[in-house]
Amino acid sequence: MGDGYTARFSRRWRGFAAVGAVVVSAPLLTPAPLVVTGAAGRAVAVLLVLAQAAGFWWLGVRHRLGTVVVLAAAAGLQVLYPGVGPGLTFVVVCTYAWLRPAAETLWGLGLGALAACGPAVARGHWAMAGLWLGGVVLAWSWGALVRARGARRLAERRQAVLEERARIARELHDVLSHTVSVMVVQAAAADDVFDADPARAREALRRTEQAGREALAELRWFLRTVRADDEGNTGAQAAPQPGLGDVERLAETVSAAGLPVTVRREDADAAQVPLAVQLSAYRIIQEALTNALRHAGAGRAEVVIRSGPAEVSVEVRDDGRGGSDAGTGQGIAGMRERAALLGGTLRAGPAPGGGFEVAARLPTGERTR
Repeated sequence: MGDGYTARFSRRWRGFAAVGAVVVSAPLLTPAPLVVTGAAGRAVAVLLVLAQAAGFWWLGVRHRLGTVVVLAAAAGLQVLYPGVGPGLTFVVVCTYAWLRPAAETLWGLGLGALAACGPAVARGHWAMAGLWLGGVVLAWSWGALVRARGARRLAERRQAVLEERARIARELHDVLSHTVSVMVVQAAAADDVFDADPARAREALRRTEQAGREALAELRWFLRTVRADDEGNTGAQAAPQPGLGDVERLAETVSAAGLPVTVRREDADAAQVPLAVQLSAYRIIQEALTNALRHAGAGRAEVVIRSGPAEVSVEVRDDGRGGSDAGTGQGIAGMRERAALLGGTLRAGPAPGGGFEVAARLPTGERTR
């Protein structure tokens, strides 16, 4: 299997390589060949030089054929001109190792060693053959190294894309899951009292509308930020992401939806908490309250926020039976992932005195800034 990296040897560079091969090899045609003399020898030399150029041209589209042609022509020129070194052999072996995965180019390394060292060995020049062998191995290693670096950069870019997709998915899940849950509860409440108490029904519908408008505003800001990141627009206004200062407003929304929520703070240093930590803490609280509202059958919930110089801890407790996705659902998994990305921990499970509890510890050190 390949490494997923595609090296492109463009027409322009193939043209340069073909012309360069002719320019480098043309001086060989001045003296008469030592092995095949006369006009026949010069004709063979010209054909080999042209074959080398054609091989470099084919190298970008037919890798194996181009490599074999260049190596065979280079070996032939060494036979005709014993004093000539295998310079272009090194070039083609290096290029081939860059164009294709290492496992596919080992045969090229072996053929290159034969083409470079064979003529010297035939003349009994063992020291020279050893030197050429080292050159071929070095050329192949250099090409394989350049390809490996390119493949690593490609993998890093792909990983960055996957991480960005995961971040977008988390944000959309947190915004939509909470808002839709509140809207469903409010709509159900309005339906229950529509005939008996129209005023309460209208109030529930107004809250549903307000929740929808807030979600749309947050999604617009979020999508605007994503577009700015994609376009490299670093001057775009940053989205006003929620933080620890917005927890009371969140609690009011959930309370209005039917789950009374109290917030207790021990966070005198909250203003100094990095924004990334504040956003993650807010989303964890939001998801925990949403689960309690949707699944737990709870009658009340409590949020406790503590912040210090080293970490922020948040606890969300309810008196229900526990979320139906506790420990395994996407909501709990998403909260754990948020905490882990900041180097923190998250525990979700039954509370000692009954009900369900989510507790997260998020470091506020340099790695989160």
